[in-house]
Amino acid sequence: MYLRFMKHFLILMSLALSTTSFAQKKAEIEFQVNGVCGMCETRIEKALDVPGVIMASWDRETQKAKVAYKTKAISEQQIHQLIADAGHDTDRIKATDEVYNNLHGCCKYRNGEGGSCSGEEHDHDDDHRRPE
Repeated sequence: MYLRFMKHFLILMSLALSTTSFAQKKAEIEFQVNGVCGMCETRIEKALDVPGVIMASWDRETQKAKVAYKTKAISEQQIHQLIADAGHDTDRIKATDEVYNNLHGCCKYRNGEGGSCSGEEHDHDDDHRRPE
């Protein structure tokens, strides 16, 4: 009788623990992110390809990022910082001049200095590598 009780108790505890481990709170946010082209879009979305981020997209037309994330794994502030660390200003955090200056010329969005790529999808991977 005691063994059967323990068996049921352990099964119930196992179920309870597995349920709470999957019950992380999820949130969705939308905010301003500066950029100009398809390469910017790729860079912004790649910066958010981290544990805790469920989905991230950036729209060139609206200059807005939409992000779904697990609140226990990553904070909204960390999300903004990841984008700024990639060289793009958000409505909360400005990218450092050093990181911004390493963006490809057509990706520069401050003071109207970029945009020579006409916003189309293109690939400048070889042109914007950071110095080692």
